[in-house]
Amino acid sequence: MTAQKGRDLLLKIDNAGTPLTVGGLRSRRLSFNTETVDVTDSESAGRWRELLGGVGVQRASLSGGGIFKDQESDGLVRSAFFSGTILDWQIVIPAFGTVSGPFQVTALEYSGEHDGEVRFEIALESAGSLAFTVI
Repeated sequence: MTAQKGRDLLLKIDNAGTPLTVGGLRSRRLSFNTETVDVTDSESAGRWRELLGGVGVQRASLSGGGIFKDQESDGLVRSAFFSGTILDWQIVIPAFGTVSGPFQVTALEYSGEHDGEVRFEIALESAGSLAFTVI
């Protein structure tokens, strides 16, 4: 596989059944985590930690930042944050696949300098089961 352009990693929000790309993002980061379940006891070989497979809470986090360029997606993101609504989102990973499912906007920050544009930072946390579709 060849290197992929970072700008092709897309964040999309469900807009009445139609995925709408969140415009103006300059950076994005998607991470997956699973909590571990430690089952180590006094008989564990060499006192090494033992983990129980197939259990533990899984989650995905997404963060990004950029400039607002699209009133429609800006409004949806803002509305989702202030209402606490859990919406369906898609994260398109170029030449890899699409992660989709329910996420909640957990942080929304605005910033700006006197001689620059207004910027925003967004954070999402998964709120249910996610699906992965290969491109």
